[in-house]
Amino acid sequence: MIRTRPQLEEIESMSLAPYGLRSAASRGRAYPESESATRTAFTRDRDRIIHTTAFRRLMYKTQVFVFFEGDHYRTRLTHTIEVSQLGRSLARGLGGNEELTEAICLAHDLGHAPFGHAGEHMLNILMADHGGFNHNTQSYRIVTELEQHYPHFPGLNLTYETREGMLKHETDYDQSEAADYEPDKRASLEAQIANLADEIAYNAHDLDDGLRARLFTLNDLDELAIWRELGDSAGWRAGDTFTALHRHEIIRELIGRSVTDVMTRTAEALSANGIDSPEKLQRHSENVVGYTPEFGEKVRALKRFLFERMYRHYRLVRMQTKAERFIAELFEAYAREPHMLPSETQERLAVAPVERVVADYIAGMTDRYALDDWQRLYDPYIRA
Repeated sequence: MIRTRPQLEEIESMSLAPYGLRSAASRGRAYPESESATRTAFTRDRDRIIHTTAFRRLMYKTQVFVFFEGDHYRTRLTHTIEVSQLGRSLARGLGGNEELTEAICLAHDLGHAPFGHAGEHMLNILMADHGGFNHNTQSYRIVTELEQHYPHFPGLNLTYETREGMLKHETDYDQSEAADYEPDKRASLEAQIANLADEIAYNAHDLDDGLRARLFTLNDLDELAIWRELGDSAGWRAGDTFTALHRHEIIRELIGRSVTDVMTRTAEALSANGIDSPEKLQRHSENVVGYTPEFGEKVRALKRFLFERMYRHYRLVRMQTKAERFIAELFEAYAREPHMLPSETQERLAVAPVERVVADYIAGMTDRYALDDWQRLYDPYIRA
């Protein structure tokens, strides 16, 4: 038996909580087209995102460590996959729409420049007089404009709900403007879940990768209440031999506790505020998806630790400084002489300012391609 879209929409509606977004009730796509016979609208969004060039490029884009630092550190792609898995788990437990949550999670980092936040920071400086650069906004531009897969419209023609969720993505490091998407409304449950899934993922895998890279010591971590609690759960105490299995157990426990805490706190908030529809959820005075106050403070302490001991570690700062130089020199060279851009990129000069075309071109690069391109421009012994 083949399940048709109407049947899948019925199954979806029966499984969702009242405040979950139904694909059958979607506000639609920017360009009219027939929907799939065997997929819901949100499932189709997810599939389209996975098949983009921008999604594949995430494999060689920095999360924290540049690709040549080692094969086992997270990349922007593995981070995205981890966020997607956590998002689905949270959506399933809270009665949200899993497919919509997954689509937002998979798309949330499509617009990241090479070399992570260092690349984004430098592009924003270079574009200060030309509209700036923000990876959330760039992700949105990728799915609405830059990816070209269809003859009758630009971008991917995703549903309103996926596009809104992308623009209303927010963490301590990510903020965007959503002027065209009812800015007086908060993000949907599914988009709020994506926000927390993103944070849970990077807290856990940055702690894991930082330990693996020896950017901080076990004694350093002992100042954190959450670390001591996680160690107790893993049967490890300060001074004991610390093995890879202990590390895996602690990271697994951190993820599990984070997910459980968010589910518990969110369920309480939904019930206490009588939220029984997507509209009421988005009109609520604050986000409903979040940590309990006690656990949230422990997470914030962990984030402060990672910022000071990992993201500002001299090894990473040195690479970030070099990355900013690469990005700046690429931008300046192409903005000064855009005829050095590939032919297909030059075609966009007819419809967009040179600075935006150059920023789009650089933002789409992987770390590896950016380094190779810098060499082609500046090393006289490298053929163009």
